[in-house]
Amino acid sequence: MNDQLVSMITQLVMEKMEKSTGSQAPEIAAASTEQPLIKFYDTVENRSSGTTEATATSQEPLIQLYQHGAPQEVTTFASTTFNQPVNDAVPIKPFQFEEESLTESVQAAKKHTPARIGVGRAGTRPKTKTWLKFRLDHAAAVDAVYGEVSEDLLQKLDVFQVTTKVTDKEEYITRPDLGRRLSEESKALIQQKCKPQPKVQIIISNGLSASAIEENVQDVYLALQQSLSNLNIDIGTTFYIDKGRVALMDEIGELLQAEVIVYLIGERPGLVSAESMSAYLCYKPRIGTVEAERMVISNIHKGGIPPLEAGAYLGTVVEKILHYQASGVELVAKEG
Repeated sequence: MNDQLVSMITQLVMEKMEKSTGSQAPEIAAASTEQPLIKFYDTVENRSSGTTEATATSQEPLIQLYQHGAPQEVTTFASTTFNQPVNDAVPIKPFQFEEESLTESVQAAKKHTPARIGVGRAGTRPKTKTWLKFRLDHAAAVDAVYGEVSEDLLQKLDVFQVTTKVTDKEEYITRPDLGRRLSEESKALIQQKCKPQPKVQIIISNGLSASAIEENVQDVYLALQQSLSNLNIDIGTTFYIDKGRVALMDEIGELLQAEVIVYLIGERPGLVSAESMSAYLCYKPRIGTVEAERMVISNIHKGGIPPLEAGAYLGTVVEKILHYQASGVELVAKEG
């Protein structure tokens, strides 16, 4: 292509561009002065009727917001300056659970029971605090069932240990009948070490709560010993049974021909306490003794009957059994 022709075409294009730029500049300037920078409408009706428009000027704020129902009142954003203090906020307070208003009857009931009443809910679920406490109590109950009584405690009580026909905890839970019978080795050991035909034979077993024995049996046993000694009642040779059931006292009564048996055993744990112990008493228990012939002092723990008090009270119950030569329903009938 000819250089002269290229030069002519380039010149024509440049002139055309200059004309186009010059004609559009006034329109842009006019638009900038006539149209607001940002429009905010209160409602759809105000859009058509023409709500007051905020324009960006040096003396007015960039954005204006109009309250619904009161377009004449204008709220503007306060500008932040570096001279304002940063830490003028409200002091931080530790989080606290909101206290729910409980009726007087519920408040009165809560004072007399450790049961979970008036704990409230969060929607359809328990509150976090209540749920965590529930999980903690459940874990304590499981530990009580699967735990073992320490050798140190048995040495303090100066008792020897025998076993039932149960081999492990799972069998103990699923086969209560095996927990009601002594192993053959245990029978021989009891006959060898224990005093025959005692007035009162005390036996101890972890039952369904080793924690109950760990926490309570020492105080109960020592207080019971002291109480029986003060009443001049002869005591046999105390021993400990691993994984025993309540009806095992029948076989022991048959073996030793004891007049009264006091059986201290861990209770089945609940979600209020996993450390509750019971004391079962029976006059001349033998194979075939029915449950109505037994009697029990239950709920022995720090939140129920205090261990020392329970031990002293058991001594008076034993004295009554020996006096009437009966226990359970028959003792109640003879007393009445």
